[in-house]
Amino acid sequence: MEQLMNDLKAQIIEQLNLQEVTPENIGNDQPLFSKEGLGLDSIDALELIVLLQQHYNIRITNPDDGPKIFHSVRSMAEYISANQTIQA
Repeated sequence: MEQLMNDLKAQIIEQLNLQEVTPENIGNDQPLFSKEGLGLDSIDALELIVLLQQHYNIRITNPDDGPKIFHSVRSMAEYISANQTIQA
């Protein structure tokens, strides 16, 4: 799980083009969408959905799940671990 969270941090920075942020700046439980966290917005949420589809072959079928899934890096990693299909 720790490796997955580290990978997610790097992928989030790359996907969202967060030039001033390093993986070390992102806490595992830090809120992604609040001012106390990364301060992401709804456009960033769409980019995170694309990230899950491209890197993990995961589609979010219920939009109401978004706030829970994208709360933090840890919540994203837990969702990926629970929903990722095994790729050959």
